[in-house]
Amino acid sequence: MSISRTKLTVVGAGYVGSTCAQLAASKDLASEVCLIDVVEGRPQGIALDLNQMAAVEGFASRVTGTNDPADTADSDVVIMTAGKPRTPGMSRSDLLVTNGRVICAVAEYIRDSSPDAIVIVVTNPLDSMVHLMRARTGFTARKVVGMAGVLDSARLRYFAAEATGTAARDAEAMVLGAHGDSMVPLAEHMSVAGVALGSILDAQKIDALSDRTRRGGAEIVGLLKTGSAWYAPAASAVSMAAAILRDEQRLMPTACLLNGQYGLEGLYMGVPAVLGATGVESIVELPLAAEDRIQMQKTAGAISLDLETLREAGLL
Repeated sequence: MSISRTKLTVVGAGYVGSTCAQLAASKDLASEVCLIDVVEGRPQGIALDLNQMAAVEGFASRVTGTNDPADTADSDVVIMTAGKPRTPGMSRSDLLVTNGRVICAVAEYIRDSSPDAIVIVVTNPLDSMVHLMRARTGFTARKVVGMAGVLDSARLRYFAAEATGTAARDAEAMVLGAHGDSMVPLAEHMSVAGVALGSILDAQKIDALSDRTRRGGAEIVGLLKTGSAWYAPAASAVSMAAAILRDEQRLMPTACLLNGQYGLEGLYMGVPAVLGATGVESIVELPLAAEDRIQMQKTAGAISLDLETLREAGLL
């Protein structure tokens, strides 16, 4: 199979990062998938394993593993997964300063060696980390986005399918706002195969699905006890990378910089956006119910507090 000469770099060879590399290579998203990590040998070993997998699966992407930022040069897309994961009882905001320092270090070499790259941030706490990545790279806002809404919507879609006894692929949902307890699931945009979820489930059950989605990450952390989710986050990030590398013009909930949309200014937050070759092609502003607008303001407040902590730490 012939694929165009493109380069996708995944920063962080933990569970999320290594799964991103595996999915991206399997889908032939780029001619080179570069996996970088600070742990010597880990990305190299994963790359060798994935390249041997190509002989079985038949994909053409070549995976390289490295500890040297110079090897990430000229990346078209960078998926940023590096950082400390949550443990039971820890909130995403508890990771703020620790992961903020990681973002700053990575942003420096992305800026210097891949000035044309589009960056997809997965590191938590997501909304503040993507804001910091954009500030530290100096890239235009459309080229720095965050993965959260795709994951949160996927969780809600699965819960809706489970509750209705239908296939997850037929469920649709849209989750806006911050990636955390203040996220805003939109009840009026939930459906199964085009049928409004409210026609199948009562409001109380739909509210319960929304609440479970808000706690979706914590539920998995509680079960695993030694880490956080990785399969669905990786799949979500790679779907965004595919939309960009293949110029698919897909409408996806994405953490974007808002400049007046939804009545908010200068904040990264999950909103519907069209993703294509230039990154964020456009932001779609949906009409929101009064309660949803109130929740968007609350989620904006939570993000603003995190940004203030980053400023106090001298990172922003």
